[in-house]
Amino acid sequence: MCSSDLWAQYQAALAASYTAEVALEVRDKKAAEDAAMKGIKAAERTIAINPKFAPGYVVLGTLCGQVIPANVLMGLSYGKRAKEAVEKAISTDPKLSSAYEARGVGNYYLPAAFGGGYDLAITDFRKAIELDPKNAEAYLWLGLSLRKQNKNADARQAFAKSLEIDPNRVWAKEQLEKTPVK
Repeated sequence: MCSSDLWAQYQAALAASYTAEVALEVRDKKAAEDAAMKGIKAAERTIAINPKFAPGYVVLGTLCGQVIPANVLMGLSYGKRAKEAVEKAISTDPKLSSAYEARGVGNYYLPAAFGGGYDLAITDFRKAIELDPKNAEAYLWLGLSLRKQNKNADARQAFAKSLEIDPNRVWAKEQLEKTPVK
């Protein structure tokens, strides 16, 4: 397959991930699971076309992670798969900001008792920002993690920076609004 095939599969996986994200936001678990499962197939095809294409592993990890809240019974297998895919992305391209962002999201949701936690997530989000200072999503997740640690002033700064980069991100606006000033 040629690079246009890779790009088409990658874009299909990304679209499925966005669809799953929206479905999870509106609490439609079935639609989220369906979208994530379709996206996983496209991400797998992306990786089959080019096993050195790190963004393919990032989107695969993200999609595997999106299956979990949609179907918690799949948590163990898809959680492991998500983690492995993101680690493969980092080992394939250690300078890929989105890979650290994805690992941070995984650590955000994985309790510290199981090897995750907010401290690890914050480290990953800061690494993502170091690699790409215009990564609005990394700032948004950094803010969420800081707020979980009751560091509201720092969280607000992170949300504000996210909005400075991407002023149309509704979720970042909502998070800033609901984070206490102190």
